[in-house]
Parts: sequence; structure tokens; C-alpha cells
Amino acid sequence: MKEFVEYIVKNLVDHPDKVVINEIGGTHTLIIELSVEKTDIGKIIGKKGKTINAIRTLLMSVASRNGIRVNLEILEEASESEETPEAAKASEA
Repeated sequence: MKEFVEYIVKNLVDHPDKVVINEIGGTHTLIIELSVEKTDIGKIIGKKGKTINAIRTLLMSVASRNGIRVNLEILEEASESEETPEAAKASEA
């Protein structure tokens, strides 16, 4: 599943090297966390969410063949201004 999502997303974005996908597996549910460059989030979501909904539909179709449920989440990375003071100090050191 991870490779499937990675293939689709990397072909949509301008910065494919910044795509990070994390799989969290359970017994009957698989959660896929997707993180992309901040400027590429709009390309993944699409107008009125059509692109992300299409990706989720494809994932659900593949997952149903395997008898599992899948959930795709887009993670927003915190910008430097939103970092905690401890994280900012650690990055300066």
C-alpha cells in the first residue's frame, strides 16, 4: 500500500524527494500518514478535495481486495514560527 501511495503522490508533486509516507498497521485497519512539501499540499488535495478523494477511493478499492480498511491522512508540518521554544533551541545548538 505504501508503495502504491508513494507512486501516485510523487507523480503529482513538484518536490518528490520531500514526500514522506508512514504506515501504521493494526489488525484490520491500516493508517497511512502522508507528508509533503508545504507548497505541494494543494496539488495533493485538489479543487474541492477531488484529488485526495480519488486517491482514497483507489486505496479503499485495493484494501478491500486484501480484506482490510485503510485511512489516508495528510500531515501538516509545523513551520519554524510554530516550533516549540525547546525545538528551536535544539535546532540552534
